[in-house]
Amino acid sequence: MKWKWMPTIMMVLGALSMAAPTVGQDEKAPPPPKNARFGDPSGTARMYEGNLYGVIKAINWNEIVLTKTAAGTDQSIKLLKKTKFVQDGKSSSLDKFKIGDQIYIDIDKNKKTGELSAKKVTGGVGVAQIPGS
Repeated sequence: MKWKWMPTIMMVLGALSMAAPTVGQDEKAPPPPKNARFGDPSGTARMYEGNLYGVIKAINWNEIVLTKTAAGTDQSIKLLKKTKFVQDGKSSSLDKFKIGDQIYIDIDKNKKTGELSAKKVTGGVGVAQIPGS
């Protein structure tokens, strides 16, 4: 007779354990990252989204060859008379750039030939703070 009530007791204990109060999720937003030392990491990404990044491998009056690009291969970019140059946040010229400089290039791609041409070449200190980009 002792075991007659056992299934009923087990059901009641099971139901009570399922009805236990639960802890809700915290509604607070997470604290902002502490990256004051390095600035806002998304600033450069948004500003130069769509630009080609690389390190100058070769440079002359009509062409820049970049290495370490996203494509993983060297890329040749044609320079035009209307190409703008910005170095250290100020208007500059081609002669201020040298081999080994890290730069961003706003490019145009010729749909027929696939040739890349530079609209704007940007480099130097404070690249992320360049106005008018």
